[in-house]
Amino acid sequence: MTPNKIMIIEDDPIIQTELKNLLIGNGYEVSILSDFLNPVANIKKYNPHLIILDIKLPYINGFSICSEIRSFSDMPIIFVTSSDTDMDELNSIMLGGDAFITKPYHTAILLAKINSLLKRIYHTKQCMDYHWQGAILHLENSSLEYNNQKAELTKNELKILSYLFKNAGKICTRTDIIDDLWDNQLYIDDNALSVNINRIRDKLKEIGLDHFIQTKHRQGYLI
Repeated sequence: MTPNKIMIIEDDPIIQTELKNLLIGNGYEVSILSDFLNPVANIKKYNPHLIILDIKLPYINGFSICSEIRSFSDMPIIFVTSSDTDMDELNSIMLGGDAFITKPYHTAILLAKINSLLKRIYHTKQCMDYHWQGAILHLENSSLEYNNQKAELTKNELKILSYLFKNAGKICTRTDIIDDLWDNQLYIDDNALSVNINRIRDKLKEIGLDHFIQTKHRQGYLI
C-alpha cells in the first residue's frame, strides 16, 4: 500500500527533523517545505494528503498559506505552533484548519490526530472503488475500468458487481445476490438476474474482461 504523504511547513530545523523522524517511523512519506517564498506552488507540486503547518514563518504566515490551500483543496491541515492564544486557535478554525496543537506537543496525540483526519477525509473516497485482478469498480460514477477502458453500468449491474467485488474470490449464490438486491430496494427475480449477468459479461468482454465472472454449476458466480 502506498504510504500517505505529509508535508511539514516549519522553519525550525530541530522541529523539522523531530517531526520527519516521527512520521517516517510511523509509515508516512514526508516532505519538508524549504521554499517559503512560493509555498503554495510547492504544495501543489507535492500534493500531500495532510499538512503540518506552523503559524510564524519567514515571508508569510501559516494563516495565509491555509487560506490559499482552501481555495483549491480540502486536504487536512494541522496547525502545530507555539502560538497558543485563543485568537490564533479561532483564526485557524475560521480559515479552514482541521486541528490546532500547541508546542511542546505530545507525539501520541499528534499521531492520533493525523490518523483520525486521514481516515475522516480519505476513507469515504477510497471506499468508492473496489479493486480485483486489475479491474476497478467505481461506485461514484457507476462504471468498471480495466486497462484504461471503461464500461458504463446500470443501477442493477452496479449492485450485482458490487456484491461480487465485496466477496471476490468466493462463490456467491444466486439467492444471496438476489437477497442483497432486495435489501437495496432493487426488485429482481431469478430470470432478471440471468439477464443482468449476461449484459454485464457483454460489457466486460468489450473492455478485455472476457472470463471475469465465472459460473459455478449449481453454486453461483465467482470473480
